[in-house]
Amino acid sequence: MTSRRKAIQTLGLAAAAAALPINTIAKNMAKQKMIHQVYFWLHDAGNTQEFLTEAVPMLGRCPTVGKFIAGTPADTEKRDVVDHSWQVCCTAFFDSLEDQLAYQKEPLHLEFIEKYSHMWKTVKVYDIAI
Repeated sequence: MTSRRKAIQTLGLAAAAAALPINTIAKNMAKQKMIHQVYFWLHDAGNTQEFLTEAVPMLGRCPTVGKFIAGTPADTEKRDVVDHSWQVCCTAFFDSLEDQLAYQKEPLHLEFIEKYSHMWKTVKVYDIAI
């Protein structure tokens, strides 16, 4: 066998071997547990309690959500590193990335956005792998 042919075969095997870990990593990531935190800055801070008690619970009723908690900024001391500027935060726990992706298309989640998005001026999402 020529050295060129050997090199091509070797490269083919190396490429196949390299793909295996990527596929394995992708499969494991899909099963990665995660926390999904959503921070809302409302147009009218006076609507905080209504938003917290009427709107936000819809998200916790989505079927792929494990544990769900929501709240407002704690009255902790003012420090440069603490952000008290938001009004409501929701934290959803998912058993997998797949569950979180399903949540994004969940009718209750989409209804929440359609029905209540007029209430917030800014929303920030932080997803955490655990």
